[in-house]
Amino acid sequence: MDLHRHPFDEGTITKLEIFEAYTKEWLPVFVMSPYQHICIFDLFAGTGRDQNGVAGSPIRILQQINGMLSNIDNRGKHIYLWLNEYDHPKYELLVNSCQGFISEHPQLKAATDREIVKIKYTELDFAVLFPQILGIIKRFPSLVFLDQNGIKYLSDQYFQELVSTSTVDFLYFVSSSYFFRFGERPEFLMNVQIDMQRAKENPYKFIHRSLLEQLREKIPTDSNVKLYPFSIKKGRNVYGIIFGASHPLAVEKFLTTAWKRNIVNGEANFDIDDDAAKAQLSLFDEKKPTKKEAFTNLLRNKLLNKELVTNEDVYLFTLDQGHIPSHAANLLKQLKKEGLLMYEGPSPLVTYDQIFKNHRIINYLLGK
Repeated sequence: MDLHRHPFDEGTITKLEIFEAYTKEWLPVFVMSPYQHICIFDLFAGTGRDQNGVAGSPIRILQQINGMLSNIDNRGKHIYLWLNEYDHPKYELLVNSCQGFISEHPQLKAATDREIVKIKYTELDFAVLFPQILGIIKRFPSLVFLDQNGIKYLSDQYFQELVSTSTVDFLYFVSSSYFFRFGERPEFLMNVQIDMQRAKENPYKFIHRSLLEQLREKIPTDSNVKLYPFSIKKGRNVYGIIFGASHPLAVEKFLTTAWKRNIVNGEANFDIDDDAAKAQLSLFDEKKPTKKEAFTNLLRNKLLNKELVTNEDVYLFTLDQGHIPSHAANLLKQLKKEGLLMYEGPSPLVTYDQIFKNHRIINYLLGK
C-alpha cells in the first residue's frame, strides 16, 4: 500500500512523532558540541505532508531546526538536510511542501539564504544514493532516517556500513510483518538473511523484537553500535523502528523518547508483554513480574552480588537492558534507604553528565 495516497493512520503518526521527538533530543546535543557541521538525512522522505496537511518527517525535521536557529547561528553551526524521494510526483510534492514551510518562517528562510541551513533535494534510487552519502556520514555527525516499507535496505550491503560508523544515529522503519509472512521466499533471502524458523518460535506480536535480536548478531565485534526496537501495531500488522547508535547519550535520548511514548514498556505502542495482566494479583497463580519489575530484580541482584559496583557500571547496564537511568536511580535510593547499599550524598549519580562530563565515578558499597 502506498502510504502517501491516504491520510496518515495512527501507527504512522506514532512513527513520525518518535522520529520528531528524537530529532528534538538529538539536535541540541550536536549544536552545543564542538562539531561545526551537522547532517540529517531523510532518505525516503515522501511528500512532506499527507492529504490532510499533516506533517511528514521532512516538515517535522524543519520544525525542529527552526526551533534551534538562534543557537545554530550563535554557535556558528551549519546544518545540512538531505531529502530524497525516488518517486517523481512525490518528489515534486516534497519540494513544494518544504519550500512552502520555509517561506512561512522568515528566520528559517534567512538561514537557508545564508546557507546556515542548507537543504539538498534528490530523487535517486537508494542503491545509487547510499554510496554518495556514505562518505559524509562517516565524516560528520549524522542522523539518518530510513523510512521504507520493504526490507531490502536492511541487507548487509547497507546495514554493515551503518553499524561500522562512529558518529551516526539511524532509525529504520521496517515492515516486520513482511518477514513473518514472506521471509522464507527467495526474493527476501536475497536481501536479508534471517532465520525465520527461529523468528517464528515466539508469538507473532514479537516479530519486530525477534528481527532485531538477529540483526544484533550481525554487528561486527569491533563496533560499539547498539540496537533498540520500538514495535508499532497497525491493525493486525506489526511494524517497527530499529534505532542504532554507538554513543551512550544517543542511546539514552532514544530510550527516553520511547519510554515517554509508553511508560509501561518503552518498547511498543501496545502492551507487548501483557504487563497490565501481570500487575493484577491472582489467588491461584504466582505473580509474574512486569518489564520494570524484572529489570529492578535483575539490577538488585547484580548490585548486591557486587557484579555492578560503580555508577558507570549501572548506567551502561541500564541502557543495555533498554531502560532509562531514572529506573536504576529509584532502585539505588531504595536500597540505600533499606541500608543494603551505601554511597555518599543524596544522589546515586546515574546520569550521563555526572559520569562522562563531570567524571564523577562513585562506588556503591554493601550495607553493614
